[in-house]
Amino acid sequence: MNRWVVGMIVVAVLAFGTVIGFNLFVNNKIETALANLPEPVYPVTVQKLAPTVWPQGIQAIGFIEPNQGVNVSNEVSGIVTAINFENGASIESGAVLVNLDSSVQQADLKAQQVQLPSARDDYLRLQKLYKERSVSEQSLESAQSKYQAMQANIESLQATIAQREIKAPFTGQLGIRNVNLGQYVSAGTDIVRLDDLSSMRVRFSIPQADIGKISIAQPISLTVEAFPGREYKGKINAIEPVVNNQTGLVAVQAELPNDDRSLRGGMFADVNIALTNLDKQFVVPQTAIVFALYGNSIFVVDKKDNETRVKQVTVDVLARSGNNALISGDLKFDEDVVTTGILNLGNSTEVNIVPNPITVPDKMPQL
Repeated sequence: MNRWVVGMIVVAVLAFGTVIGFNLFVNNKIETALANLPEPVYPVTVQKLAPTVWPQGIQAIGFIEPNQGVNVSNEVSGIVTAINFENGASIESGAVLVNLDSSVQQADLKAQQVQLPSARDDYLRLQKLYKERSVSEQSLESAQSKYQAMQANIESLQATIAQREIKAPFTGQLGIRNVNLGQYVSAGTDIVRLDDLSSMRVRFSIPQADIGKISIAQPISLTVEAFPGREYKGKINAIEPVVNNQTGLVAVQAELPNDDRSLRGGMFADVNIALTNLDKQFVVPQTAIVFALYGNSIFVVDKKDNETRVKQVTVDVLARSGNNALISGDLKFDEDVVTTGILNLGNSTEVNIVPNPITVPDKMPQL
């Protein structure tokens, strides 16, 4: 029995040793095969670093307002007796837009005007008699008070009647009326919108870090969604004196002509303030940059001993525009930068350069 157990143990040890030996043999063969494999060569496209002009600018989203704009409303309540304009019409300053019923006030005014000459004559007559010592001073003062009170009543009635004529406060374009003939309107009712579209304002905000880059009368340009491809130009005419302490932004206003009345109040606009361009800058496609939390980098071609390899260079991304980026780092003009195929690369990886469909112009488009 003991011999049988010993025999089984010996067989098990031999079997286990055989398995281990076989695995070691296989692993050794695999390692040898891998070691003898040729180093992989990855296809990449490259672009030569050339001095490039980088346009600087401040971009913001703006809100367009008319030079003047108001909802025309009435000071007093009453019934609409006349509407003297067409929807969307151009109107001159002072034109009567709507009349409210003033028949009662007109009647009172007429009565006062009829009585005024008599009151004036009485006052003048008593004034003459007073000089002759024929009437008392009290009688003269009573006639004077009556005459002056009647004058004041007439002026008050004229002002009340004028309030019932709703006039255009400035020259501009009307919107769509909100009242109808015969309608009773309470004081403060919005009758129609009136905007002066001859020139417009655009309001926008910029970061406080950019305050030193702008000034009054500095040119700006903007585009609106309604007219793609069209650029409007204006000038800064106001800068808010304080910075919003919650957002860190400062409000800016610019004015611009609107001769064809194409811009309307309420439009949103993409605003650009052009700054001095930067010459001779390093500009690469954003596809050339390896973005990472520990730092950004690019791959530069390094040709030595008939081998084409890449070296990884740390860079700072200073700005972006479209598909391109402005960078700085330990770089030289005329170096070849890998633009595509960077995912498989590491420092000293061997590469094969293939034709590059991507180019960066010598001068970037203006922002």
